[in-house]
Amino acid sequence: MEQSKQNIVILTGAGISKESGLATFRDEDGIWSKVRIEDVATPEAFRRDPEKVQGFYNARRRPLLSGNIKPNGAHDALARLEKEWPDKAGGQVTIVTQNIDNLHETAGSENLIHMHGEILKARCGACGAVSPCQDNLGNGESCADCGEVNRLRPHVVWFGEMPLEMDRIYGLLEDCALFISIGTSGNVYPAAGFVQHARGQGAAHTIELNLEPSEGATFFAEARYGPATDLIPAYVDELLSHGIT
Repeated sequence: MEQSKQNIVILTGAGISKESGLATFRDEDGIWSKVRIEDVATPEAFRRDPEKVQGFYNARRRPLLSGNIKPNGAHDALARLEKEWPDKAGGQVTIVTQNIDNLHETAGSENLIHMHGEILKARCGACGAVSPCQDNLGNGESCADCGEVNRLRPHVVWFGEMPLEMDRIYGLLEDCALFISIGTSGNVYPAAGFVQHARGQGAAHTIELNLEPSEGATFFAEARYGPATDLIPAYVDELLSHGIT
């Protein structure tokens, strides 16, 4: 395989962070089983009841700021792959995550796209500026860029909004030799369609690494199931030893 085509794209979902102690959204006992999406995760909800929406995301932010949530072995293994793969195969590793936490960064990953945004950042509804957010929102904060008060919102993609950096993501999928999906449900689009794009546009090898088969499991050429902290370090060792097979 040509050196220029040794790029790897990795999609990660809530399953990889669950083993660090973060609640998932779509599991049977996940967040969306307790809270209505329409009440806290849409632009309409924010216009209708900003206090409730801010409170919901403030609660998501606190565990990450507490110091009790740490990257696990799966995050660490992906950071290792990103660092060692260019020397091994001449390609690049890009992580595209649906997660709004910061565990990939904390583990050391740098080539990272947060397609659904980041809970530890705020976005101004007036000027669009994005800034770090290490505290609760909804208490009369002003934007550091434009000075508008009470216009900051979580820098997350709500239902009904377009995920971030989609053109870049599709370009990466078309130029990769390997697409790995980790810890995703397979029922949230457009991410659920990435495997078909990688196979159809770029002819990449595709593998699902998940606790159990996702809704899109049949689209993958290969699948392995079990805890992320078992699967991912082992698969990274395999890639670094034998390359893409």
